[in-house]
Amino acid sequence: MTTDVLDLPEPLPQIIDAMEDKKALDVVVLDLRHSGAFTDYFVVGSGRSTRQVQAIADAVGKRLRTIDARPTHVEGYDHAEWVLMDCFDVIVHIFTRDTRELYDLERLWGSATRIEIPAAGEDRPAGGE
Repeated sequence: MTTDVLDLPEPLPQIIDAMEDKKALDVVVLDLRHSGAFTDYFVVGSGRSTRQVQAIADAVGKRLRTIDARPTHVEGYDHAEWVLMDCFDVIVHIFTRDTRELYDLERLWGSATRIEIPAAGEDRPAGGE
């Protein structure tokens, strides 16, 4: 399912935009609200390197602060193969490509509704609006 980022509840649009600003790869949202999970959404994306994974995590944290939100907990930042950011109703997972393939969260949570996020500029109105 492809959707417009603006149709998603807060803080998902800010998280996705921050990830795309840092060129995150293959960003997808998993809607877990009807799967009995401990959170409402996962946002999953990848970076080409551990440095890019950290830059994506930094951008997400900075963007959340602009809306008076912030992750309650961040795991994995130092090694940056898999950074997990707990934002209450949203958990952000930022992986290196190899680590994402290894853990394959999208398959693990296969019962969740998968919301494909078009790459920046793809199937989105000009200016991201």
